[in-house]
Amino acid sequence: MSIPILSVVTISFNQASFLERTIRSVLEQDYPAIEYIIVDPGSTDGSRDIIQKYKALFSRAILESDNGAADGLNKGFANATGDIFCYLNSDDEFLPGAFRRVVSEFENRPDADVLCGHAYIVDADGRRLRRVWSDPFNKRSQAHGMSVQIQPSTFIRRKAFQRSSGFNEKNKIAWDGELIISLAKSGSKIEVFDDFLSLYRVHETSITGAGSYNDLRRAWNDRRFYLLMGRERRTLDKCMRVLFFLTRQLRNPRAFLERFLRGPVFRRAAGRKST
Repeated sequence: MSIPILSVVTISFNQASFLERTIRSVLEQDYPAIEYIIVDPGSTDGSRDIIQKYKALFSRAILESDNGAADGLNKGFANATGDIFCYLNSDDEFLPGAFRRVVSEFENRPDADVLCGHAYIVDADGRRLRRVWSDPFNKRSQAHGMSVQIQPSTFIRRKAFQRSSGFNEKNKIAWDGELIISLAKSGSKIEVFDDFLSLYRVHETSITGAGSYNDLRRAWNDRRFYLLMGRERRTLDKCMRVLFFLTRQLRNPRAFLERFLRGPVFRRAAGRKST
């Protein structure tokens, strides 16, 4: 019996200082069936030289202009032929052995369409700052931003991705979160895999680390609620958000303790820069 092919898409744009570590974290996995696709719309910081260095090891390099990260990911997955899909931004990394463990977990959970693992938050230099956990998918909790699935530790069966709407090119800040919603609404079963699979890098220019996307975040929060609940947010929903926040802390005491001792993830780099 043939083993499942794992298709990985990396979107790259002017992050040369991290890109080689990202690429090597995929190529050095101890899993024999990897299809690796890299997408770069026109980096000018030396990223193209790094891509050229490893070009023979990519299944495909898509080096053409696009309409942003979500468009690049759609192009990458349109060329993917594997059984399991995942995507890795050019500043994140997979941990050794992650692919083998994920494929084994899919085999043990034949009904699961999406598996979400956990990650270590690291800084620009690769220092581990704290741990972060994926939450079980829950419609109401997700609508209030209290059910989060860690993007670089998320793996999707091909058929599930094809049932979804793919990545929304108009979403410039949370195309990964919108994909999870699309997967859920199209019938995918989303489960948490209790293992640490990736390094999620937060730095001054990353969307998670920066503090310059507040308007886009607020707009996404409103849109996420509407997509899941089918209505606009009301005054009572502010109270419900607090309730879901408390429920989330009680559900995973490890995550609560990590947040208490080491601080939040959101805007972490921006906050450090200002102190």
